[in-house]
Amino acid sequence: MSKEPLDRVLENPVWNMLHGPQGNLACVTGQICRIDAAYGPFAAATPGHEAGLANVLTGTDDEIWVIAPAELAPPRGTRVVRTAPLLQMIADGPATARSSDPEIEALTEADALEMAELARATEPGPWGSSTHRYGQFYGIRREGRIVAMAGERMRPAPGIAEVSGVCTLPDFRGQRLAERLIRKVMASFAARGDTPFLHSYAYNAHAIRLYESLGFRARRAMMVTVLGRAEM
Repeated sequence: MSKEPLDRVLENPVWNMLHGPQGNLACVTGQICRIDAAYGPFAAATPGHEAGLANVLTGTDDEIWVIAPAELAPPRGTRVVRTAPLLQMIADGPATARSSDPEIEALTEADALEMAELARATEPGPWGSSTHRYGQFYGIRREGRIVAMAGERMRPAPGIAEVSGVCTLPDFRGQRLAERLIRKVMASFAARGDTPFLHSYAYNAHAIRLYESLGFRARRAMMVTVLGRAEM
């Protein structure tokens, strides 16, 4: 994929995933799109049609996450619940071959409940009842339980995929488990010809240093704006 199309799809990754490789996950489409809530809270709009985002909120407790280069002004009928600066990173250098890691296992549907519990305990990002179905996730167990995992989420265009769901229980941090799992995810992407990218909270300097050590570079600053219905 050339740099120009790559830059274009990553400016609005949610829009492009739901109008491209993962269009089957959209529950609303057109000028406004929203992913099936079981997979997460993501939504997007074409420029000039942001007002329609109010129409995809289903209730007073519902939220949508909009990822864009800048903070989104709340459309009429919505309110900003919170915002957070993101750093979008990409590993577009040569893929590095890695030997197998016998402690890493491919997680399956049978692990879904335990994966959700790990995500709730560590908050790697939004996690719904079907988030584990985006693609292959990998985990490391200790004493019979999953203590760390990583996998994939957005595929905004053929040839590029997002590393996501990276998390480790606090008692097991500092053991390079996340590093090993990310390498496994990146190797799986390389095997099918996909370039890895990811989003990190911009204030998470520790995570950013880890990603840089694995070959990721900063592509650009992004912002997530979380919208809810306006209070009456």
